[in-house]
Amino acid sequence: MDPVEHFRQLVANNIRKIGEDRDFLGLSNIWVRESIRHGYAQNFTWLGRPVIQVPQDLYAIQELIWACRPDLIIETGIAHGGSLVTSASMLALMDYCDAVVEGKVLDPKASRRKVVGVDIDIRAHNRSAIDAHPMRHKIHLIEGSSVSPEVMAQIEQHAQGYERVMVFLDSNHTHEHVLEELELYAPYVSKGSYCVVWDTGVEDLPEGFTADRPWGKGDNPKTAVWEYRKRLESEGRKGRDGEPLNLDIDLTIEHKIAITASPDGFLKRV
Repeated sequence: MDPVEHFRQLVANNIRKIGEDRDFLGLSNIWVRESIRHGYAQNFTWLGRPVIQVPQDLYAIQELIWACRPDLIIETGIAHGGSLVTSASMLALMDYCDAVVEGKVLDPKASRRKVVGVDIDIRAHNRSAIDAHPMRHKIHLIEGSSVSPEVMAQIEQHAQGYERVMVFLDSNHTHEHVLEELELYAPYVSKGSYCVVWDTGVEDLPEGFTADRPWGKGDNPKTAVWEYRKRLESEGRKGRDGEPLNLDIDLTIEHKIAITASPDGFLKRV
């Protein structure tokens, strides 16, 4: 057998076995739960900006971006800007690799690839840090509610002409808000790309674990994902390309990384 194919099958088998090992996945869920008590996800930066993500999820992001090669990434929820910088740096890396393959001189600021980030409150110190970052030229900031008509008009404007689009939803984590975001943003996802809904793991936490937040068990991103997929199955939706919008939960990704804040949150348009 070709060694490349042999290794691919080996990895696929590893991932399958992880998905079948309920004890191992159970340990992973316990680890995620306990890591929250220690503020673990707050400890990391990407190119100097706090990213507030579990490192395994960050690794999944780079695999998805490299595999899907989006030209536009839309993100709701900005916080310190680390996620925007992560996405922008991956787009910049694709620009670099394309220039190498094509034998062209790279002008970093000439690329059309970009990230659009939305937040209801972009705090002054975070905006200043993002503005000062070398990846800033690939980032467009929108301040306002991610589900407001005014913001959606700007999203529509920025999405014009882009065919490969990826979406990350990470703002208000209540069921109602995430469900509305899915209705508004999922249609932008191009075929073969992803809508990633972060922090779906809230549903798997003990009752009262997030008592200081307006979301919790039964009212969170995962319940919104489940409801939205029911709507897709029963009512149908179309993407901005006019084609049927089908989003499958990609369990391969979460089984591969085993530790994730977003079980059932990696939605692939098929």
